[in-house]
Amino acid sequence: MRVEHKFKPIYNSESKILILGSIPSVKSRENNFYYGNPKNRFWQIIARIFNKDIPITIKEKQKLILDNNLAIYDVIKSCDIEASSDSSIKNVEINDINSIIKNSKIEKVIFNGKKSYEIYNKYAKDKFDNICVLPSTSPANAKFTFDKLYKIWKDELIKKYIEN
Repeated sequence: MRVEHKFKPIYNSESKILILGSIPSVKSRENNFYYGNPKNRFWQIIARIFNKDIPITIKEKQKLILDNNLAIYDVIKSCDIEASSDSSIKNVEINDINSIIKNSKIEKVIFNGKKSYEIYNKYAKDKFDNICVLPSTSPANAKFTFDKLYKIWKDELIKKYIEN
């Protein structure tokens, strides 16, 4: 099935770290926002890292991202995909990621899972230098417990604040 990415990137001029996924899952598309599957651990991890309540509404999620100088988007603008299976992705068109980088203070790009990085690496014309690939927060990534994911993500996100 052909899927078109319908969400705008979440960032502002102060965003310093861009987190890139592959493409919104079926549940995310149904809920009309990033990481909309309740079993995806993204929002719980980000909230815990920054010692905030887990956001429920889209507005709360946007605030959590922007208040912590983060940005979120997805690499894929459109593709053929079966349900939410990243392994089935074909016929990819990528999003304009460079416009986010040019209109913010992005210093690092973090990929939420290997697939987003693989697609970025294969299709992006102008690649960003300072990148990091982290384990996916998807429920399909069952080999990582919440605590292990939290530690890995925290170490990478907080490193930025310690360095500055």
